[in-house]
Amino acid sequence: MLWIAIRMLTGDAQKFYGLVFGIAFSTLLITQQLTIFVNLIERGASGTYNVSNADIWVMDPVSRTTDVAYAMPATALDKVRSVPGVEWAVPHLRSQASVRTKDGDLEGVAVIGVDDATLIGLPKRMLEGSPDVLSQPDSVIIDDVGMTRMFPDGSPIGERLELNDQRAVIRGIADAIPSFTSTVVLYTKYSQALNYVPGTRNRLSFVLVGAEEPAQAKALSERIERETGLKAQTRDEFAQDGIDFIIENTGIPLNFGITVALGFIVGVAIVGLTFSLFIRDNIKQFGALKAIGVTNAKIRRMVAVQAGLVGLTGYGLGVLGTVIFIWSFSADPTFKGFYIPWQIPLISALAVFVILALTGWLALRNVLKTEPASVFR
Repeated sequence: MLWIAIRMLTGDAQKFYGLVFGIAFSTLLITQQLTIFVNLIERGASGTYNVSNADIWVMDPVSRTTDVAYAMPATALDKVRSVPGVEWAVPHLRSQASVRTKDGDLEGVAVIGVDDATLIGLPKRMLEGSPDVLSQPDSVIIDDVGMTRMFPDGSPIGERLELNDQRAVIRGIADAIPSFTSTVVLYTKYSQALNYVPGTRNRLSFVLVGAEEPAQAKALSERIERETGLKAQTRDEFAQDGIDFIIENTGIPLNFGITVALGFIVGVAIVGLTFSLFIRDNIKQFGALKAIGVTNAKIRRMVAVQAGLVGLTGYGLGVLGTVIFIWSFSADPTFKGFYIPWQIPLISALAVFVILALTGWLALRNVLKTEPASVFR
């Protein structure tokens, strides 16, 4: 009986393909948009995760993210170092500046000052050069995404920049997680960064802390807050703050939410209309089956099998389309590091199930109301 249901479904190729297209399109739209949304908001934590060896970030109490921070006095570093449980603490500077290339182009950049002695604050991996190049005069390291923006035609190694009337020479390329705005990032020593971005009396953006017992980082952060009066957060807490800041202060969740909702609505409309037409065109066949003794329960199973076949085919094509989309843009710096979290295909599968359950139920009502005798009229 179930084989008959499949033959009925695939016998009308036009409606079968219409059903598969509706599910595939909805799955593609929902999966692709949710994937882009998750990857974009996760970039709010990129500044934190680029510093992989810091267990705790210490900042002024009003600071919110790595990009929205209020400078502290230099004495904050000694306060943090005096707290029991702190294995090491180093200064970290983050500031915005304008840079002019030798061709006369002007570009806004983020200048990050890392600890002079340990170079803590640099990304873990280098694409070209080594962290030791910062020991050379006027040296900076550029992030790989920023490199493609400022120097799309060649390697930037050895290029000279004018940074607030100071000379800077690019001597390395860092493999960094892009920021939410994909701003060009220049890494240099903390002492050199103070020259590149002169400002107010207080210049220290953050203090990066390594805990003697990393498993007790949360307890240590609370101790630092009590003893210094500063704000201290573990790496994961501060990363989550960056994500929350984007969610709360941009229209991204609303815009992507509307797109996902439209994908669901379009799926319901296309699949519902096509399924209804399919059932209407096969109402006599269902009536004949009821006339020979097929129960409503078996007919429900037949329609469920038809919906399941359409759902599995369309869902598979939709997810495959998303994978192809992400793969095809993987070389684009804008999509660097994009991936599909495992939860998103599950959400898409749930949406497909709801679409098929809703449209199948609406279409099935006409079948169940059909009198067996109607087929002989």
